[in-house]
Amino acid sequence: MTPAVCLQNVHKVYNNSAVVDDLSLSIEPGEIFGLLGPNGAGKSTTIRMLTTLTQPTQGDIVVAGYDVVRQPIGVKRAIGVVLQQTSVDIDLTVWENMEFHGRMHHIPNPRRQQEISRWLDYVELVDRREDLVKTLSGGMKRRLQIARALLHQPEILFLDEPTVGLDPQTRRRMWEIIKGLNKQGMTLLITTHYMEEVEYLCDRIGIMDGGKLIEIGTLEELRDRHGRGLVMKQMDDRWDYTFFPTLEEAETHMLKQPDHTGLMVRPSNLEDIFVELTGRSLD
Repeated sequence: MTPAVCLQNVHKVYNNSAVVDDLSLSIEPGEIFGLLGPNGAGKSTTIRMLTTLTQPTQGDIVVAGYDVVRQPIGVKRAIGVVLQQTSVDIDLTVWENMEFHGRMHHIPNPRRQQEISRWLDYVELVDRREDLVKTLSGGMKRRLQIARALLHQPEILFLDEPTVGLDPQTRRRMWEIIKGLNKQGMTLLITTHYMEEVEYLCDRIGIMDGGKLIEIGTLEELRDRHGRGLVMKQMDDRWDYTFFPTLEEAETHMLKQPDHTGLMVRPSNLEDIFVELTGRSLD
């Protein structure tokens, strides 16, 4: 099966500094892939290259079968992009934003109106179609961005921090929207600072640091590699973490200690593995 996204030995250099360094990565059709990394890891630059906003210095990138350098128009037709920043026009109505986007993609009527109604209904905004975007909540604006990105029926959807700044209830609704799109066969690439979001949504996870891909796999594969059990020991104002292959081995280790003060055992999670690999938390 041809990958939905394929990067081979990709470099991006700014001012003689490698922001992305020899990155190779494939995302399969129908997969939800989470790309994680601390600030400055190179993930934003990677997304910009994948969406044709900047060209790689070296290497090959193919998205939906199109080369991002030689066939950028084909890539743009095949992808939808939802940026972290609000990118809808707040002085237009919900419908006017969708109509403008549909015309930009040369979607003819009456199909354009059918698709506008379809996707506004999907994100539960059909009753707000005549409202100015400036009157919408943050969650509604994000849902409008998703509806707009889906209007031209892309194969692949890029979501950059899709739920940042949203309340927990709205965030959960966004998760269900994303899951629903994936069930329809859509491939999604997500960057996020919320570990629980990645654990819930993503089939596979890639972790970048210093411009390099330092780890990749499913959550269960990452836990198998780095340890499923964790012994935490309080050291003044911080915690020291020790990984063990299983939770049982972690418990056995703790029980052997002469003093259990400040010790705690629990299953490892994605955040533990991320901090172990990068030495930093996402926040």
